[in-house]
Order: sequence, then structure tokens, then C-alpha cells
Amino acid sequence: MKKVKKIMKAVIILLLVFIIVLVAIYINHRVRLDKEKDLRIPLGKMVDVNGHKMSVYVEGNGAKTIVFMSGGGTCSPILDFKSLYSTLSDNYKIVVVEKFGYGFSDVVDKERRIDSILEDTRTALAKADIAGPYVLCPHSMSGIEALYWAQQYPDEVEAIIGLDMAVPKAYEDYKINMPMLKISQFAARVGITRILLGISESDAIKYGTLTTTEKERYRAVFYEKTATTTMMNEVKWIKENAEIVQNNGVPQVPMLLFVSNGIGTGWNTDEWRGYQSSYLENVENGKLVNLDCPHYVHDYEYDAIRGEIRIFFAELLD
Repeated sequence: MKKVKKIMKAVIILLLVFIIVLVAIYINHRVRLDKEKDLRIPLGKMVDVNGHKMSVYVEGNGAKTIVFMSGGGTCSPILDFKSLYSTLSDNYKIVVVEKFGYGFSDVVDKERRIDSILEDTRTALAKADIAGPYVLCPHSMSGIEALYWAQQYPDEVEAIIGLDMAVPKAYEDYKINMPMLKISQFAARVGITRILLGISESDAIKYGTLTTTEKERYRAVFYEKTATTTMMNEVKWIKENAEIVQNNGVPQVPMLLFVSNGIGTGWNTDEWRGYQSSYLENVENGKLVNLDCPHYVHDYEYDAIRGEIRIFFAELLD
């Protein structure tokens, strides 16, 4: 009996210590968020979309408007894409639309059906006075949105440049680990992410061309916008959204797909590249470029991608 009491006492003590440590981590997180508020001043224009604010960043001028669309969970799209779009803005108009839950946009708890996501993006562009047609430049999960856009509004989409973008087939057997995502969300909200060494060091920070200040801004956004409610809702809908796009067929717009070696996607090299190449077989005007780098290709091979984009425009669009 005494042994049981000792065990119970130890468990209670450990639990109390755990709670105290967790409260301390949370308080530190809230204090740091307040101190970092100046780093989270929006870089772009904030527009109203159905009563909530969305962030739209514009840089450069040119006859073509390239709209960058972030992959799932990329906390700071404006900074994540910078290494690439900064090499293009001398010749083209660059636009980065940060969806709800991302970057400087509001976190909104709403269904993330593909039609809703797209209409949010189109409304944000209209409110920012950015007219089409657009060259869509999606990364990862947003490839589904880009393809749907081309299916529903072909006159608005001049071409698609995929930055290791996903195609519908990839999600057929995709296993979503929601319990693990919920744990990630809890860790982000409490501030545990601040004590996990290196977790805030994105590929854009480690391999891109961000300045010291931009890296600080990226980290500040990361600590506020990781595993947001909106992001979680996107993941819940992705398989259904991909099925809708799959059933709509392959849109016939020019496509240039940059494909990674699969690291960071959850698939091996042959599987991942196979999805992209199989999809392009049904595109009349398409080109595939394999890159020997991980999933965030625009943070590794931005110079090579820039060159291929200019060739693509010259050969297929001009």
C-alpha cells in the first residue's frame, strides 16, 4: 500500500512539474509574440475578403503577371518565395497571395473546399486591382487549386509553372496523420516550437537569399502561423478536393513543371516524379524539368528555375 502511495505521489509531482513547465513555456511564448509584433507588420497590401483580411504582395512590372501560390503549411509565403521571385521582378509582375491562415492573413475557421479557396484568392486579387490573365506558380498542395482554377476559369490562366506541385493522383492513397498534426498544432499554440532547436529554420532561411532581417521576420511569422486552424482544415479537405480536380479532367493550358527528387514529399524519387510525368502526358503543351533537390525547389534552384521560366515564356507563350 505504501509503495502505491509513493508511486501516486511521484506521478502527481511529475504532473505538477509538467504543468508548471508548460505554463512557463506558454507565458514565454506570449511575451515573445508581443515583442515580435513589429516583425509581423505586413509586407504587402491587406485586402478585405468576406469580412477578413488577406495579404497580397506585389513586386515588379511586366506584361505577364506571375501569381505565386504556397504549399500546405508554408507559414510565410511572401518570404518563402522571395529567392525566386526577386530574380524575375525586373521583367514580370510578381504577386504572392497569402491564403487565410498563412503569412500576414487572418486565421479563419471555415471549410476549405476547393471552390472556396479559389474564390478567396480571386477576390483578393480583384480587391488588390490585379487583373488577369495570370501565370500561376503553385508549390506543392496548391497545385490542386491551380489546376482547378484552369478548369473553371481557363480565360484567367495563361499558364501553370509548377514548383514541385502536387497533382490529383498523388492524393489517392495519401495517408493523413491527423493526430500528429493536432500534436503539432498544440505545440505551436503553447510555444513548444520555440524550444525545439532548428525547427524554425526553413529551407528559405538556410538555402535562400533572405537578408538577416527577413530571416527574423520569417521566424516571427513561423511562431505565430504554424499549424493554424485554417491549415488544418485544408488538410482535412485535400483528398476530396483532389478527387474533384481529378474528375474534371486535365486543363489544356501550357505547363512547366519543376520536380524535386522527392525528399520532403513523403514519396520516393520515382513515385513522385512519376505522378508529374504521367500528368503531363495528357497536356498538349507541357514541359517537365527534374531537379536534384528537396521539395522546396525554389529555395535551392532559384537561378536554374528562373532561366527555365524565361525560356518557357519565349518558346511557348510569346
